Amino acid sequence: MADDTQAGETPKAEAPAHAVPEKFKGIVSEIEKMSVMDLNELVKVFESHFGVSATAVAAAGPAAAGEPVEEKSTFTVKLADAGAQKIAVIKVVKEALGLGLKEAKDLVDAAPSVLKENVDKGAADELKKKIEEAGGKVELG
Repeated sequence: MADDTQAGETPKAEAPAHAVPEKFKGIVSEIEKMSVMDLNELVKVFESHFGVSATAVAAAGPAAAGEPVEEKSTFTVKLADAGAQKIAVIKVVKEALGLGLKEAKDLVDAAPSVLKENVDKGAADELKKKIEEAGGKVELG
């Protein structure tokens, strides 16, 4: 079994998994010419510049028999950001939590802040939807 590649040359793949779109052919052609060291450096640049990782993501396998899969049943609703429509968000928080205007305003002004804890999924999703419709950003934890 002989290796037909010359020193510093990268072996070409037998056949691509799928056709390369026309707009990417130039990029793919340039990448094919790179050495392994250059490709390694390029991957590091992509990871740094785009905030991504080239590590493979392990797929979760099925749960073993007898091991119940735990779903989160209670959530913490956290206001991450009030957004540009702060008054609308204050109104939603005031109504949803039964607070006075000042208390609701203080809570929204303190964002990021926890609005409710130990809330069931339905109520958490509903509150999140209302706040996001008003212009705020919500995180469920």
